[in-house]
Amino acid sequence: MSSSPLRTFSAMLAVLQAVMLAALMAGLQPHPPAAAPLFAMGPFLGASIALAVAAMLAANAPGLLPVLLSVASAFTALLSFGPQKWVDPAIAQIWPAVLLGQIAAAAIFVASWQRLRPRGA
Repeated sequence: MSSSPLRTFSAMLAVLQAVMLAALMAGLQPHPPAAAPLFAMGPFLGASIALAVAAMLAANAPGLLPVLLSVASAFTALLSFGPQKWVDPAIAQIWPAVLLGQIAAAAIFVASWQRLRPRGA
């Protein structure tokens, strides 16, 4: 498997979200709430992890699929690790995951943009 920024940063998001899902399932603090206004957190994290793993597997495929999967993975991760978390009352406990999640999502957006840009531009 050759290295790709899309694969690398999708893996980071998958690991972060898997740890949060494990904390939720085990009831370890701090963990995400069991439900958000629009969905239950367990299935949402499962879907987010699935997108990140799919992005890793497709990272070197031709066409738009790797970019679409990676960007979708980054957006779903930002629901858990986005800028809104910096005002969360638990930020003192969760800041490492928030920071790493935001760095990974930003790196995916940059790598996706670079992959879509025409060569020589």
